[in-house]
Amino acid sequence: MKHRAIKRRNVVIGIGATAGVAAVGGIALNAGAATANASGSGDSSLVFDPDAYTELTTTVTDTEGTEHAVTYHFWKAITYVSKPVDATYQSLNVSVPVEIDGTAVDASNAPILLANSVGGYMPSSVADATGVGGASMGGGGGGGAPSGAPTASTSASPTASASASAPGANGNTNATGGAMNTNQLLALAAGYVVVEPGARGRGLKNSAGEYYGSAPAVIVDLKAAVRYVRSNKGRIPGNVDRIVSAGTSAGGAVSTLLGASGDSPIYDRHLKEIGAADASDAIFAVGAWCPITDLEHADGAYEWNWGTNALSTGKQVDQTVSKDLRSQFAEYQAKLRLRGLKGSGFGTLTARNYDEYLLKQYMEPSATTYLAALSDSDRETYLAKNTFITWDGEKATFTWAGFLTHVGARKKTVPAFDAFDLSAGENNEFGSATTANRHFTAYGARNDTTGLAGKRVESDIPELLNLMNPMYHLVEKVNGKRSRHWWIRLGTNDTDTSHVISANLAARAENLGDEVDHLYYWDQGHGANTDPGDFITWIAKVTGYKKAGKK
Repeated sequence: MKHRAIKRRNVVIGIGATAGVAAVGGIALNAGAATANASGSGDSSLVFDPDAYTELTTTVTDTEGTEHAVTYHFWKAITYVSKPVDATYQSLNVSVPVEIDGTAVDASNAPILLANSVGGYMPSSVADATGVGGASMGGGGGGGAPSGAPTASTSASPTASASASAPGANGNTNATGGAMNTNQLLALAAGYVVVEPGARGRGLKNSAGEYYGSAPAVIVDLKAAVRYVRSNKGRIPGNVDRIVSAGTSAGGAVSTLLGASGDSPIYDRHLKEIGAADASDAIFAVGAWCPITDLEHADGAYEWNWGTNALSTGKQVDQTVSKDLRSQFAEYQAKLRLRGLKGSGFGTLTARNYDEYLLKQYMEPSATTYLAALSDSDRETYLAKNTFITWDGEKATFTWAGFLTHVGARKKTVPAFDAFDLSAGENNEFGSATTANRHFTAYGARNDTTGLAGKRVESDIPELLNLMNPMYHLVEKVNGKRSRHWWIRLGTNDTDTSHVISANLAARAENLGDEVDHLYYWDQGHGANTDPGDFITWIAKVTGYKKAGKK
């Protein structure tokens, strides 16, 4: 599609309340926007300038094929802290719709979608964006793609792609596993305010050779971004009490962490160091896709889930190590004392009954939904190829062993996250200023193969784990300022993580009385987002928002 003006661009992307979306495409980048100066030395510098925007126009095509013309105001690369370590990453963009399909809209009280583009705990930046959805990935210093992340180049902006595939298995993720811009564009077309924060990430190195993006930098930065938005109530458009975060993979993990840890004092020192605004960092709701979180227990959860599955080479991982980690998971799961979701019929979830719980609560319903949507002939063909499924005309049933065989190869070796040779991306995430990669579990350190002296985790690791784990704020120190609304999604074929990670998160949130919408996409892999329109509708529902028009 052609430009309509020098500061306008057209974007075609899937939108709607039904599963299945159109591809991102037809994107043309153009002139930038004014930058608000928010990088002074004191809190007075953190004042949003309502007039420092550029007006842009984009076209959004929904899943039913209807085009929507959206005119919006765009604020570019606002530094959200007064003492930035690196403003390239510690800045955010704001997009506010002012006209949709020729009708003026008032977004002054609209929900705010806080959409991060974090992938693999790598740095993300909005500095080069020319419009909504333009955050880019990557950063200096090395580190490379994280374990389990797609291996494509990390330098391209998500919006620069002319032919990204439709959301599906890896089809809605950027090069390091973070989300592309689907949710942002859908939200804009729905009349919501979109805030896209950049954040520091692992691998960033300064001129002195020190790493400055390792844990807990990413969550500290995202909290600072929230504080900036909330401190500008009445100046920045949107309802600052209705902020909804969104992220995928590691971005999903920090999205859940942001929701779980609102206003927790354990971050105060870190926020003060970078000059975060004096405001709340609590958010209203969480959207998380395939969140890779609870990292100190992720190795055990992964082996419980995928321990008997071979690698893509056909080789089995070390089963002695796998069994050790499965035992660790069983012990951890028992201590959690989580109950199955209401209506599931399951009481306490343990390593012994979790397979049956996943089957009945998630996997079989997911397969049933998928099969029911197929034509009779397509369903017959699918079932003929997948004989592990029993279909009675209304419902799919199968065994856990059959499901594991259907998924096939596991993505990661053992241990999946705290690698004995320190090669995993998560080892890099828990590095220090002077050490690129470190162990963060006692088991990983004890079995280190790099020559680690002492064979134990360093003394600061326990605190870092608490800073990075949403379960700490939901189980060990239950946070009264947490989000009370949770949208969680995962593909059934996602072997980048364990299915119990998101299921534990969902169970704990609901056990605490929170509202949870959690399901698995059948036959989808890491980064899938096949119902983005439903997410946008869910935001309106939980926030109580009705789009305001101007006569």
